[in-house]
Amino acid sequence: MNFTVGEYKKRLDNVKKSMQNKGIDLLISHDTANMYYLTGYDAWSFYYAQCVLVHVGLDQPLCFVRAQDSVGAYIKTYLKNENIIVYNENYIHKWPNHPYDYLVEIIKQKKWDKLSIGLEMDSHYFTAFCYEKIKQGLPNARIKDSNRLVNWVRLIKTNAEINYMKSAAKITENAMHTAMKVINKGVRQCDAVGEIQKSLFHGTKEVGGEYSSITTLLPTGAGTAASHLTATQDKFKNGESTIIEISGCVKRYHAPLARTVQLGKPEQKKIDAMNATIEALNAGISVTKPGNTANDVAQEFWKVLDKYKIKKESRTGYSIGIGYPPDWGEHTLNIYKGDMTELKPNITFHMIAVMQFGDWGVEASESIRVTEKGNELLGNFPKELYIK
Repeated sequence: MNFTVGEYKKRLDNVKKSMQNKGIDLLISHDTANMYYLTGYDAWSFYYAQCVLVHVGLDQPLCFVRAQDSVGAYIKTYLKNENIIVYNENYIHKWPNHPYDYLVEIIKQKKWDKLSIGLEMDSHYFTAFCYEKIKQGLPNARIKDSNRLVNWVRLIKTNAEINYMKSAAKITENAMHTAMKVINKGVRQCDAVGEIQKSLFHGTKEVGGEYSSITTLLPTGAGTAASHLTATQDKFKNGESTIIEISGCVKRYHAPLARTVQLGKPEQKKIDAMNATIEALNAGISVTKPGNTANDVAQEFWKVLDKYKIKKESRTGYSIGIGYPPDWGEHTLNIYKGDMTELKPNITFHMIAVMQFGDWGVEASESIRVTEKGNELLGNFPKELYIK
């Protein structure tokens, strides 16, 4: 196990308290990161139906998994064997049969079919079919959206979680150094990413890496004006910039980082935009401390952009921690104007400053921990435009 049984119990207790506050008797959590958070279950099985059930009266969750993956649940989780619920292959791609048909039967057998049931309505992999099976199969239940209940419990990290994120940050740094080394004129983007990925998996002498929840993002040239582009077999060209956004991963915990590299002499507008980006990023970081809000950070950030007349519509940060494809964000706190979430010690977020100008852009980011008196950057890598 990656955490003590005591830590899992505290997590469960916090979730059950939140359930009671929201009037939820039974929570069905389909979010892969939440399943891991509550039970320790960790496998590439999230492409098909699986979930964790939390009942306010039980001392452990129930883990609902496919038979083919059940051994993984016995190995990875801290749960008693009887709390691992297994469905067989008769439910795999045998429409209209679906694994949630069996889940509904389990809920009925336990006489939970008239309870108030919370669902993660906007969770990745929780399909419309999953919802319809529950809705049709449990007509007497009071079904409601749990509103990312577990995600919000995850917001404040324990020191054990922070330590995993710090290890991930060191891997991120190593991989970013690799990126700056291998991105050169005439090199194929895919070849550079091969080296970056190798570094992410190689990790450090102390800790090995894992697959990240987001692949290496590598917008290049005109692509720097777009977000989330990935490598192609095209070659890097002199005069172009490339944005690298990556994260190391340790025990499913992430610490993302973004930087911009320029091949050849940059235009002055790129230097100016990068300087403004860094100034805005530093301004937001400067007010990151307990008692302030996400809105306070955003206001300081956008003050700098307003000074330089730079328009930015997208948010500039979000809570991070556990991640599974397709995202390393926690879907809770946003660094954006109007988000009044209070910053507390051991909240962690990715503050990402991407500036896009039609056919070019620059970017820098930091993974940040709120400390008792201020903040701490999890990584240590220069923010400036890296010129080769």
